[in-house]
Amino acid sequence: MASPAHADFRVCNGTQNLVGVAIGYRAQDGWNTEGWWQVPASTCATLIEGELKSRYYYLYAEDAARGGRWTGNINMCVAENEFKIVGVNDCFTRGYQRMGFKEYDTGRQGSWMVQLSDTPGTQEGQN
Repeated sequence: MASPAHADFRVCNGTQNLVGVAIGYRAQDGWNTEGWWQVPASTCATLIEGELKSRYYYLYAEDAARGGRWTGNINMCVAENEFKIVGVNDCFTRGYQRMGFKEYDTGRQGSWMVQLSDTPGTQEGQN
């Protein structure tokens, strides 16, 4: 008998450095961004547990040691320390920073995984 698949949104760090990760998504109360997950080298972290409820998720990550970034062209708000922010407008006037998040189209699959590599921009998501 097969065990049920575990559904979630995970990020795996394929680099040799600690990476900080933030995620953005649309919820009932509007756009949300959350961070920071500290993902050590060669490990994975679950950012959203359970069946994914949205088709699109947005990711921003920074290499803590070398300062490299995994970015995209979707602007969302982040904070210096741990945060959960509702809304993506007026980041600066609300005391936040604005960063470019990369969009991932999960195709409405129940789970998704993003692999961060030493070559930012080459990571791909998969279920």
